[in-house]
Amino acid sequence: MTDALCLAGVDKRYGGVHAVRSMDLRMAVGEVLTVIGPSGCGKSTLLRLVAGLERPDAGSVEIAGERVADARHWVPPERRRVGMVFQDHALFPHLDVAANIGFGLRDLTREQRRSRVAEMLDLVGLGDLGRRHPHELSGGEQQRVALARALAPRPAVVLLDEPFSSLDENLRARVRADTIAVLRDTGSSAIIVTHDQDEALSLGDRIAVLRAGVVEQVDSPDAVYGSPATRFVATFMGEADFLPAHVHDGLLTSEIGEVPTEPGWDGADLDVEVMLRPHEVALVADPAAGSSVERVEYHGAFVLHEVRLPSGRLLRSWQQHGVRHPVGTRVAVSVASGARPVLLRGERSLDGVPTEPTD
Repeated sequence: MTDALCLAGVDKRYGGVHAVRSMDLRMAVGEVLTVIGPSGCGKSTLLRLVAGLERPDAGSVEIAGERVADARHWVPPERRRVGMVFQDHALFPHLDVAANIGFGLRDLTREQRRSRVAEMLDLVGLGDLGRRHPHELSGGEQQRVALARALAPRPAVVLLDEPFSSLDENLRARVRADTIAVLRDTGSSAIIVTHDQDEALSLGDRIAVLRAGVVEQVDSPDAVYGSPATRFVATFMGEADFLPAHVHDGLLTSEIGEVPTEPGWDGADLDVEVMLRPHEVALVADPAAGSSVERVEYHGAFVLHEVRLPSGRLLRSWQQHGVRHPVGTRVAVSVASGARPVLLRGERSLDGVPTEPTD
């Protein structure tokens, strides 16, 4: 099946700023891909390159199998079959809701346009609001109008640029769920740019993590969080602590004890670092232990404990609501049962079993 989107070796500079660096990225038909990264990492530039608002300096862009940009070809934005939903919705204030949605349907007859607008209004749950103007709508309703307008021409790809960031926290969750439901119902292929890690993990079939114009990792939410490819991804996509460790005869030995490694590590003998998420760190009160609780934060369903190890390193641990070790409590620290911590050498995680130590 043809990909909904394919970027191959795409490069973009703005003067001395290298915004996108030799980027390769594919998206399947019907896939929702979330894109996340720190400010200036290239998220918005990526969207502009796909939409046709910027020309790549090198590489190619294909949408639904059609080459829309390379060294010789250039297809303008209005002919790319790309829908866009902006952070501020960008609705036309002088047009009513129906006219906003129908704005891009110029190739249809009047009756076809009216039918498609009615269909989109029903899809986003605004069937009786077609004659209202944007200023008469709530923020969530405006967001749904923007999505309906983007989907009305049946685009091959929908681009959503931080579409929920202008909404308050209570409204954001509901609008987010409604938006994903509409995308799923229509089988739309979509890229959602966000700066919110929880949002990225909960919305997409896959996540692309960008840093300085480079895709550090693109994978399922579970893989990006649980098996980060780099130290940057590990720390950017959640709380992570790192401990020096050594692998020998299939066992990972660190300051907090031994953990079995994956099959195939029996012959490995090398120094590594182990990455631990707070939910992978177990605590048991023990007056004879060398570690102690330095800080406690209550988060409702969970309680975060910050523990000082004998070496002086700090380690964080999530405990269930009913478990709270006061500051100063001596605790035995270990890796939670069933956890398989990620191992790193330098800035990258170890993918498979190395045959010899590497720098």
